[in-house]
Amino acid sequence: MTQGWLLVETLGGQPAVVAQGRQMKNFVPLAGFLRRNPNLSAIQTAITETVASGQPLSSITPKTHRVIRTEPVVMSDGRIHAVQVWCGPPDTEPPERPIPGPLLWDLTAGEATGTVQYLINAGMDPATEPTEGRTFIDDVPSRSLNHDEAKVLAQAVDAAPDRTYCATWNFIDKQGQFRRVGFAVRTAMETMADGSDHLIARAMNLVDSVQSTPPPTERLAERILGGLAEPGVYRLLVDLNNWTPLKWLDEPCPYFVWRAGAQLHPEDQKLYSARMADELLTGSTSAVLRMPGEDGAWVPLHVSISRMELDAGVYAGLVTLRLPTGDELAEFHRTATTDGVH
Repeated sequence: MTQGWLLVETLGGQPAVVAQGRQMKNFVPLAGFLRRNPNLSAIQTAITETVASGQPLSSITPKTHRVIRTEPVVMSDGRIHAVQVWCGPPDTEPPERPIPGPLLWDLTAGEATGTVQYLINAGMDPATEPTEGRTFIDDVPSRSLNHDEAKVLAQAVDAAPDRTYCATWNFIDKQGQFRRVGFAVRTAMETMADGSDHLIARAMNLVDSVQSTPPPTERLAERILGGLAEPGVYRLLVDLNNWTPLKWLDEPCPYFVWRAGAQLHPEDQKLYSARMADELLTGSTSAVLRMPGEDGAWVPLHVSISRMELDAGVYAGLVTLRLPTGDELAEFHRTATTDGVH
């Protein structure tokens, strides 16, 4: 075992390998991954001791005379997500250790807490990005959509405990660089300080590679998605269960405070409940609706909604937003005075 550091996730019933070096592995049980390694028992002991102490360690195996080195991967709440481990000859330096970035997603509350390393791995600036109070949409790249992203969005919509997810995403980061980043996620029910139970996703990210320009296939996908964009039109995926924003397919819409959630004016909520929700079940729907603006104001926007299947039987709402035309705005006000919906 001298090829690279193993990233061993320790949140489940048994330690599981989620990365070898920078290559992601899909929660392979450690005992199976190292089944022919004579140092398996010593490595398992080293991982157990590292989780118990929360400190890195270096030890010598008595039979094979190998050095075992470990490094804990610790979330900001003190919980150890994983242990990185390397085993090799005493006179050999281990390779460069890729640094994982832990993230805690409170799926019940809809907020996440990351670490500085998580932000760095995702190509974000820790000086300007918050580590606490993050929303789902903060950590999903905009202006792109691939199969792996759709899978994790589906898991966010159809969230449940005792699930694992492992993948590598390609995306353009906020610094304009093409980035390949691996993810490993496990969900579980956890009890909060107030005694309530929340569904929590504990995740880690790991940088595979960073380059200034994406490969041709990625540039083509970006051009196709960009070709569908229209000036002044903004596309957003939302969770239809609670209208939580999931992902921007364009640049974020500047007309309303979307971090407050895709909330509607209370009177417009009646319109949605009375007509639009039924239309959405069989196709698409549209109307002028008021969304939250700055300083408590409400901003009328033309909103079109259709269902988009993220995974088998799991749907999100594809929302298209733009400023209403003069005729649409006049019709909106006429309806408000004639039927009392608004």
